[in-house]
Amino acid sequence: MSSHIRRIAICTGGGDAPGLNAVIRSVVISASRRGWECYGIREGFNGILFHERYPEGGVFRLTPEKVRGIGHLGGTILGTTNKGNPLQFPVKMPDGTVREVDRSDEILEFFAKQELDALVSVGGDGSLTIANALHQKGLRVVGVPKTIDNDLDKTFTTFGFDTAVDFASACLDRLHSTAESHQRVMVVEVMGRYAGWIALHAGIAGGAHAVLIPEIPFDLDKVVAKILRRDSLGRMYSLIVVAEGAGPAGGNRAVQAPAEIGHAERLGGIGERTAKALQERTDKDTRLVVLGHLLRGGSPTSFDRVAAMRFGTAAVRALSEGHSGVMVALAFPNVNYVPLADVAGRMKGVPLDSDILQTGRDMGICFGD
Repeated sequence: MSSHIRRIAICTGGGDAPGLNAVIRSVVISASRRGWECYGIREGFNGILFHERYPEGGVFRLTPEKVRGIGHLGGTILGTTNKGNPLQFPVKMPDGTVREVDRSDEILEFFAKQELDALVSVGGDGSLTIANALHQKGLRVVGVPKTIDNDLDKTFTTFGFDTAVDFASACLDRLHSTAESHQRVMVVEVMGRYAGWIALHAGIAGGAHAVLIPEIPFDLDKVVAKILRRDSLGRMYSLIVVAEGAGPAGGNRAVQAPAEIGHAERLGGIGERTAKALQERTDKDTRLVVLGHLLRGGSPTSFDRVAAMRFGTAAVRALSEGHSGVMVALAFPNVNYVPLADVAGRMKGVPLDSDILQTGRDMGICFGD
């Protein structure tokens, strides 16, 4: 494939994550230094599929001047969405029913009409699955791994994860003092979807006494025993971290809203269930804290800023070198390229034999098993 490029586009899809603006800035500056023009697509691919909705344009020129000073900001100047997958786009039919249709060809037609030579797609599993499909249809694409959940395969970490863990750890630091003062059990529910990375890392860093993750179906009796054991030693409070996708052995995960056409299921509620059950079984005052979208917001940590800039510049280098259908991945000490086909549709959970999990066990953390 020829590496000749004049104009590229960038989109940010899925849930927002700290570091998105740092990626956008690094892509624009790096591309501009090569003499390329850079364009931003609003709200995933909605800027193309609903171009008429945006009076100022669904796709607009990004210059170094327009991205000045955004690297430390949370969110994304392009906007994002976790609805409207162009491969399975929900369309209301004349009879009132909703059907999923493939609108990906419209994206390829737009790129051809606007003479856009390549796409940098920044997102998680869903966005990179779409990116891989567009690559297979002939579009030149490089993916950038983004998710606070850290559940993308083939990369040591995704940007946004460190910021989420840092904030969750700081919250646990604060909860220790209030929990100890009142001799309470504090249950803290964190995001992570079907992977327990945030709960595990934050729980270890924040000194949690039990951590419940999706990879280990838990027995609540084990958690109760941990709390009562601490009480018997005069440690009259406990902090329990629960990943939103965790579930009891033989039971189901908590779901706030089921999957529907155009949208995945929304998890949440396991913290409330756990807190209620622990209060009943221990007779201790138990409180719930749901961190939720607080984990997504705010400025990225220095690690995530640097990771985002490394990913963004590496994506531009990949295009310059003639690559397509790859994701830039962090493999210390370098960023390398892995096929999107090896990433799309795959989830990286916490390995049960991982050192980080063993670290938690060696520190006396209860995982409910």
